[in-house]
Amino acid sequence: MFKKILIANRGEIACRVIKTARKMGIQTVAIYSDADKHALHVEMADEAVHIGPPPANQSYIVIDKVMQAIRDTGAEAVHPGYGFLSENPKFADALETAGVAFIGPPKGAIEAMGDKITSKKIAQEADVSTVPGYMGLIEDAEEAVKISGEIGYPVMIKASAGGGGKGMRIAWNGDEAREGFQSSKNEAANSFGDDRIFIEKFVTQPRHIEIQVLADSHGNCIYLGERECSIQRRNQKVIEEAPSPFLDEATRKAMGEQACALAQAVGYASAGTVEFIVDGDRNFYFLEMNTRLQVEHPVTELITGVDLVEQMIRVANGEALSITQADVKLKGWAMESRLYAEDPYRGFLPSIGRLTRYRPPAELALDGAVVRNDTGVYEGGEISMYYDPMIAKLCTWGHNRDEAIEGMRVALDSFEVEGIGHNLPFLSAVMDHPKFVSGDMTTAFIAEEYPDGFAGVTLGDWELQRIAAATAAMNRVAEIRRARVSGRLDNHERHVGEAWNVTLQGKSFDVTIAADHDGATVAFDGGESLRVTGDWTPGDTLAHMQVDGAPLVLKVGKVPGGFRIRSRGADLKVHVRTPRQAELARLMPEKQAPDTSKMLLCPMPGLIVKIDVEEGQEVQEGQALCTVEAMKMENILRAERKGVVAKINAGPGDSLAVDEVIMEFE
Repeated sequence: MFKKILIANRGEIACRVIKTARKMGIQTVAIYSDADKHALHVEMADEAVHIGPPPANQSYIVIDKVMQAIRDTGAEAVHPGYGFLSENPKFADALETAGVAFIGPPKGAIEAMGDKITSKKIAQEADVSTVPGYMGLIEDAEEAVKISGEIGYPVMIKASAGGGGKGMRIAWNGDEAREGFQSSKNEAANSFGDDRIFIEKFVTQPRHIEIQVLADSHGNCIYLGERECSIQRRNQKVIEEAPSPFLDEATRKAMGEQACALAQAVGYASAGTVEFIVDGDRNFYFLEMNTRLQVEHPVTELITGVDLVEQMIRVANGEALSITQADVKLKGWAMESRLYAEDPYRGFLPSIGRLTRYRPPAELALDGAVVRNDTGVYEGGEISMYYDPMIAKLCTWGHNRDEAIEGMRVALDSFEVEGIGHNLPFLSAVMDHPKFVSGDMTTAFIAEEYPDGFAGVTLGDWELQRIAAATAAMNRVAEIRRARVSGRLDNHERHVGEAWNVTLQGKSFDVTIAADHDGATVAFDGGESLRVTGDWTPGDTLAHMQVDGAPLVLKVGKVPGGFRIRSRGADLKVHVRTPRQAELARLMPEKQAPDTSKMLLCPMPGLIVKIDVEEGQEVQEGQALCTVEAMKMENILRAERKGVVAKINAGPGDSLAVDEVIMEFE
């Protein structure tokens, strides 16, 4: 077995590989850029080597620098993680030449399957059903428009070397095809060093389901079930689960056998994933094969008990698979939520900055429930603008899908992140969405259910009543402490009032609290009463409560006269007042937000790539105004309405903070 391996990656996947290597008694080497000097993967590894400036094309994907790190440390093998150099045949070739083992498939398989154009041709030759498209190289935007028209809109414009949603656009007409081609080409060049583009038919109402395969160099290949990856935004997976709520056993078997046949046709050896589009009649079409470990591999590990990273290392060491297809048993259900440094209230645009608070839920592994958090960050660390915005993968397991979802709801509510914008509220909203809960979703789920973006969660009356009861009881505890500190109260808690008014989300509840040593009974004006228990004390930022025996997890902050409460995706100001205070509060005028309707604000920290208009120019609704680049993605900002540009405050090359004014309108 290898004594030392180098991880040619960063972030959570580097940390994930280090954990398995440590379990196997293998020493690890991390590489890092200037931006990652204090990163978690650097702290976890046995050794760390600096390889250059923050941009990936000057550090993590520079083969010569990685090879030098290998030579300097004497690493015998390299795990590439995903992204970066994981599907780069030149890197695999360099390792082979140097006599260093690649913890991944043979170079020939990477060349055959890692390139999306080539892989589709091979799949077609093998009589695998594929989505209609144009596999040849496309020279320019006009040719892209011509090809798109021949295929028939809508079309998907994709980077041949792409992955993770980078270099992908959907075009519904010629203008979008022209624009999407150039943006995809730019992103592909920046992220992968390969700007080749291909176009295929965009299948409407699809489900994205992928098969995990595992093969060795002795001719053995097995499949480890499937993963449902249909909850996507901008072609980037957000929530995954295993198994799929849509497949039956016959379809699972057919997809698995086809995936293995394709892998064996190219001499595959390692962990890999064959992705399919599945329509409403369970017809499936080959999309691509990812010749690497997938981001969402933990859900497969949770339902099979197989450590995929360990298997990759053993295969790279020349070992035969120790398990057969008959040994693969799918047990229970697993969910994965990707925590992104994105602001869901600003169109999911990237957010950067310092994690002033980062407290994941406690990991656990019990017979009835599992909570797992794969992460590459820590409290006090920086989220950089140079890399992918994903900072953690929160996973839960239960005996069935309902248990896995409920476990995820509690885990998301227990996850504390402050200092950056993040998508935790959106993930919670999805977990409660009726379509998701029923399993009736497609890759268009987010676009269809949130067509105007995410504006937060509006809780139902019952959930509001539960929160009102909990916060009333919490306020009573806080009042007792305040009274004692001020000297207004000795040990006689009865001096704290029993009648209170709770307002939240436009609702008002008059309540009476009857407390005892075990908790409090909160009686509502309408006659209902709820029993509240919990161990919250003032100052705690997380409250694990029980309301009538059902768990309720609240993130707790302070606002004048009450709490800021976040639960189930909702962000609430909860005011708990005496009846007289509530009466006076109703007379107070509401503060109006400043008018920014005539300004274009930078929606996230980023770099101005292009300004498309001039001062004095009239613009139409939907017209491109400028392009902002952040976290390897180009974002085109468009006019919301007709107007005239009065002033432009920024130009190409300027780095802007969130809400800085890019331009003003008359």
